Amino acid sequence: MQSNSRLVKNRAFTQKVMLAILLTYCFSIASLRLCVSTAFYRMKYLIPILPILTCCLFSQAEAASFGIARGATPVLNSPAFGAVFGARDGATLKTDRCGQVRELEFIALPGTPFRLLAEIRGNDSVVYRVETDDYPTPAGGALYVASRFIEPMETQPPARARKAPAAADITSELKAAVGSPYVWGGNIREGISDPAGLFHRETIPAGRRERMILAGVDCSGLLYQASGGWTPRNTAQLVAFGNGVPIAGKNAYELVALLEPLDLIVWNGHVIVVLDRETVIESRLECGKAGNGGVRTTPLFKRLEEIMRSRRPADAWPAEGKQRGVFVVRRWIVP
Repeated sequence: MQSNSRLVKNRAFTQKVMLAILLTYCFSIASLRLCVSTAFYRMKYLIPILPILTCCLFSQAEAASFGIARGATPVLNSPAFGAVFGARDGATLKTDRCGQVRELEFIALPGTPFRLLAEIRGNDSVVYRVETDDYPTPAGGALYVASRFIEPMETQPPARARKAPAAADITSELKAAVGSPYVWGGNIREGISDPAGLFHRETIPAGRRERMILAGVDCSGLLYQASGGWTPRNTAQLVAFGNGVPIAGKNAYELVALLEPLDLIVWNGHVIVVLDRETVIESRLECGKAGNGGVRTTPLFKRLEEIMRSRRPADAWPAEGKQRGVFVVRRWIVP
């Protein structure tokens, strides 16, 4: 009897629980229906003005402001300027194991125009997400500039003035760069203006100043500075810059006979400039070696032999998917 009584009580309790769940469910459904009906009721008043609201929202999104670089301006692929230029202690540059700032895309020359797409505010700084015709935005990425380097403008500024220097002047600039350190994203041997007081919280030690101001050049940055910003800033553009020289199937001896001063030996990732008929010049990253590489000259034939151990000459840069293991020669100026 005790067992049957307990069973009855358990069934009664279970029925009460089920009833409570059912009531809660019904109440939820009723509330949902009420919310939905209320929403539709209110929506009928919003529908007539939706086109106006949409128009206004898109107008604000498309409205762009502009600016120009006040001086040599570091452009990063990250908005974290303070972390890059101050690192953890406020006086150290954030670098990888090869001593390079991988966030640095390039250094915009004075007068470079920007489209200011968005404003990012930090505790004590403002950073803009930007676009510029002087440098392509990385695929899947973005470009950022600290506001202190930008002169804001309400109207779109003209393009940066460009003039191709004489061949002799370019050659002279290239030779003057020999010995400069390799700096990823760098294209000004002298570096940017002293960043002390801009990003750093501590005094920069004298022996570290050159590195902190990004003094040096990478491979395409060497050519960019020597040409006064006339040439494209990265190798992805240089592979199609100027006119192609037919070199497919030729050996190193034949190539030496074909190449002219200031021809570019280039692939997507590196560029070498023919200095004269016997010499090339380039800025190479040599991780682990003293200084991690830099600008140096090499005998033309020797460098061609090195390249052709892993790459073959092509008349034009191949379509995507067939670019591995080739190089091209681009002739962009007549000495």
